[in-house]
Amino acid sequence: MMKGRTLLSARWVIGHQRGHHVVHEHGVVVIEGTDVLYVGAKFEGEVARRIDYGEAVISPGFIDLDALSDLDTTILGYDNGPAWRKGRVWPESYTKFGPYEMYTPEELAFQKRHAFAQLIRNGITTALPIASLFYRAWGETVAEFDSAAAAAEDLGLRVYLGPAYRSGGQVTDEAGNIRATFDEARGMQGLAEAADFAHRIEGTADGRIRAMFAPDRIETCTETLLQRTSEIAVEMGAPVRQHCSQSPVELRLVREQHGCAPIEWLYRIGALRDNWLLPHGTQATETEFNLIAEASATLVHCPLVSARHGSMLNSFPKARANGINIGLGTDTHPSDMILNMQLGMMTARLAERTDMIRSEDMFDAATIGGAQALNRTDLGRLAPGAKADIAVIDLSHILQTPDPVQTLMTSTSGRDVRDVWIDGRQVMANGVIPGIDATKDATRAQVQFDGLIAKYPDRTAGHPPVSEIFTPSYERAAP
Repeated sequence: MMKGRTLLSARWVIGHQRGHHVVHEHGVVVIEGTDVLYVGAKFEGEVARRIDYGEAVISPGFIDLDALSDLDTTILGYDNGPAWRKGRVWPESYTKFGPYEMYTPEELAFQKRHAFAQLIRNGITTALPIASLFYRAWGETVAEFDSAAAAAEDLGLRVYLGPAYRSGGQVTDEAGNIRATFDEARGMQGLAEAADFAHRIEGTADGRIRAMFAPDRIETCTETLLQRTSEIAVEMGAPVRQHCSQSPVELRLVREQHGCAPIEWLYRIGALRDNWLLPHGTQATETEFNLIAEASATLVHCPLVSARHGSMLNSFPKARANGINIGLGTDTHPSDMILNMQLGMMTARLAERTDMIRSEDMFDAATIGGAQALNRTDLGRLAPGAKADIAVIDLSHILQTPDPVQTLMTSTSGRDVRDVWIDGRQVMANGVIPGIDATKDATRAQVQFDGLIAKYPDRTAGHPPVSEIFTPSYERAAP
């Protein structure tokens, strides 16, 4: 890190005053050490370095509460369904002979590092990783999260880490009848390992690496597992993230198991607290939204992955009006937070048949909403004393509106992110991340992903060939 102060200037700076974002036209941001020293129109003090970004937005870095951290397999289901017939639910025949790890330890470590680089490329400066367990033997391992911590420290990404664990899984028969199976001892062992990892890594990398707890989907967890998770997380002051209220199958299984809706169950067993982060809420009832508000928990909105499968949050404006804190997550490829904000705007307006939601509402969710979820007043904003976590978004080649946030919502994408600073360190400059060969890594990722696709018949009902699992858009022409 360069010694001395660094001054950044641009056409637009999104600062923060009196609890709200404000816009400075022709503004500057001054970084000193790991923190923001000054935000405003003109700085009179001495600086060691100046960077003028010109037609750009200097923005607080985005906070991704459900950050894609693998080679996303949900994109394979985009035109290929139903999920139980396409390898998204383990068939009984697969579980009978024993699920296995479809990636090597080296591949698991690579995909975390590759995914973390993609998050940085999209202006995401704080991330809580999420990955699929469908291609895993059971849960995530401490070894791969040790590798993830090393990658995050090397790249400079601010992360909350914890391996996903669960008490059970979903299994389907040949007719598509999906049921839950459980092994509570295995789940409790996963929690014990996650807790040991949490205590060991909390506050490392000069505080950029923190602990989180990630019990997997709510229909795969028992009451004991979630209650103990909640207790340990409160003791540590760590967040808990759990996917719930996302699919009709989940709702059916939870009702069969507990006689109520998912968030109602979390509330009844005393697990739901203000440190809980809940993606996705697209199937939640008004009663459940009220319970989220009462617990002061956070709703994690993931617009892209929901919209891809014909779902959306009902409704963003009503949830905010109810006092619910809302943060954003990417959860799928691409890890483009700007795209998620744009789709969040569109789907919110479709849900309400109104334009009552504005650009600043969604921008707040991607920044200060995430910070509130993590109980961090030093993140998600550019103000003196806040961490110098900054995304610089280039506007020089697009049609700008009179307002930078509205321009982000109408004309940009994650590809327009030019520079990223985290904890005062420039972790990406002109689209280049030190130590990352983007072309080489993309090639390696594709080879690894293709290898996983080749294994899909093992875990697909009826074990059809890959050509029948993933059907092409058009007939392939003869050579």
